[in-house]
Amino acid sequence: MRVLGIVPARGGSKGIPGKNLAELGGTSLLHWTVAAAHASRLHRTVLSTDDDAIAAEGRRLGVDVPFLRPEGLATDDASSIDVALHALDHVEEAGESYDAIMLLQPTTPFRTADDIDAALDLLRRSGADSVIGVVDVGGHHPARMKLLDGDRLIDPPYAEAAENQPRQTLDPHYLRNGALYLTRVATLRRRSFKGDDSRALIMPAERSVNIDVPLDLTLARALVTERAVVPPDADDRTSAHP
Repeated sequence: MRVLGIVPARGGSKGIPGKNLAELGGTSLLHWTVAAAHASRLHRTVLSTDDDAIAAEGRRLGVDVPFLRPEGLATDDASSIDVALHALDHVEEAGESYDAIMLLQPTTPFRTADDIDAALDLLRRSGADSVIGVVDVGGHHPARMKLLDGDRLIDPPYAEAAENQPRQTLDPHYLRNGALYLTRVATLRRRSFKGDDSRALIMPAERSVNIDVPLDLTLARALVTERAVVPPDADDRTSAHP
């Protein structure tokens, strides 16, 4: 099974300016994802960016940068599916073919090569349309959520069966963590990352940090400081895969 890794990293970011090149553990966010992709069994990984500085960092890290993303695919409203299809179209026009693509967002930097390979194995073993990284919602279970009428708390229809019901007695729920989306090409061509048969790669909370706002970056840096996660080797520039 041939799988194309796609790293989407546009230049514009309002929450954290220059987010994809933000420093984390002495290197860039982009480096964390590129290093994991290079150490995995992905056949090829390409960087999709509209930004010259991000493209330059990608080339320095040894990742393929075969194009610059069009401006229309680098806006806040641009669809991730369109970004993935643009990258796939580009490599297919160059004569390459793939069975599946894996979207690897730099803003979820702590996924590992083992996570990537586990997803590849699950897709191959299951015959599913896709594999998506998820994390247990933990204390943020939807049964504990409330609606507001002004400042009055309202129980939604899916509220817990008893007030302050222990978390351990609630049905497990999982949240997409943004770490990886592995999708067969035929499913992506139908404009879906998920398809009809999607499988979950359950990942631990420490590898599911999704950096969207400055607080997320602060928490990620704390995890690095506490050695809960280990930065990639500064000399890791390997771009060749089996």
